[in-house]
Amino acid sequence: MSNTFGTLFKLTTFGESHGPAIGGVVDGCPAGLEIDFAMLRDEMQRRHIGDAATSRRELDEVEFVSGVIDGVTLGTPIAFIIRNSDIQSDDYKSLSTLFRPGHADYTYERRFGIRDPRGGGRASGRETATRVVGGAIAKMLLAKSGIAIHATLKECTTPPSDDSTGGIINCIVDGLSAGCGDPVFGKLNAQLAAAMMSIPSAIGFEVGAGFEAAKMTGSEFRDNWSEGFTTSTNHCGGIQGGISNGMPVEFRVAFHPAVTIPRPTGCIDRNGTIHAITPEGRHDRCHLPRTVVVVEAMAALVIADMALIDRII
Repeated sequence: MSNTFGTLFKLTTFGESHGPAIGGVVDGCPAGLEIDFAMLRDEMQRRHIGDAATSRRELDEVEFVSGVIDGVTLGTPIAFIIRNSDIQSDDYKSLSTLFRPGHADYTYERRFGIRDPRGGGRASGRETATRVVGGAIAKMLLAKSGIAIHATLKECTTPPSDDSTGGIINCIVDGLSAGCGDPVFGKLNAQLAAAMMSIPSAIGFEVGAGFEAAKMTGSEFRDNWSEGFTTSTNHCGGIQGGISNGMPVEFRVAFHPAVTIPRPTGCIDRNGTIHAITPEGRHDRCHLPRTVVVVEAMAALVIADMALIDRII
C-alpha cells in the first residue's frame, strides 16, 4: 500500500478513521520556513464547515513532534500527530462481516485479506486531515515565491435530509511562472489529475476548457498570444505540453455523493447473501464545502514538489 505522495517535497500519512490518531511526515521542506500556526489552524477548521457535514467533531489540533524548532523548519522530516477524540466505533459493529454498496469495504478485503470496518478505516475521509497539514506547509513555502492557490465550489446543491449530493470544485493557481512540469510522463496536468483523483469521492478531473474543448474547433480552442507572453484566453488552463505557461493554472474536480445515507441499504456478506440494513454512524450529506481545502492542499503539494524539482522556487 502506497502512503507517500511526492518526489522531493513528500507527504507520508498514517492512521485510520477510528484509531487513536492520524498523522504524517513532510520530508523535503527547506530549512528556515516560518510555520504560520494561525493559518494552519484556519486551514484545519475549513474541513469542518458546511451545514450538511458529519456531526463528528474533532478538535484537529496538530502536534509537531520533529522538524520544527521555535516555529521554524529545520530541513529535517516534519512529523505531526492529530489525535482522534470523537470516536463511536460501536456504530460499525454490524458492518464487520458486511460490505456496503459503493464503498471500499469489499475491494479492501479482496486486496489485503483484512480491513478496518470502523468508519471506513484508512479509506475514510478522516485521512484527508493529514493532507491539509502537508498542504498548508506547502502553501507557506509557495507564498514566499508569490504563488497562491484558491478553490471554490462551482456546483453543489443542498441535499434532502435522507439523501446526499456531490458537486464540482474549481481551483486556480496564481503566480506560477512558466516552465513548471515535464513533457510526456511528467506533465503538470497529469500530476494534478493524479493528486485530485486520490481524494476520497473524486470521480472526474478536467483542466482549462476540459470536456467543452471537445466541442470546439481548433481556432476556437487555441489561446492566442497577447503582449508580455500572456494569452487572450486560457482554454489550456495555464498548461501547454505538460508545462506551465505563466497563465493561471485552472482545473476542476467532480465528486460523487456520499454513498452511505440514512435509508435501508442492501449490504452483502462474505457468502454473497444480501442483507437490508439502515447504516448507523455519522456521515456527510454533502462533503463538498469541507473538501475545498483538501483540493487546495493536494494542488499545493503538487506545485511545491514540481517547482522544487524544476528549481522555480
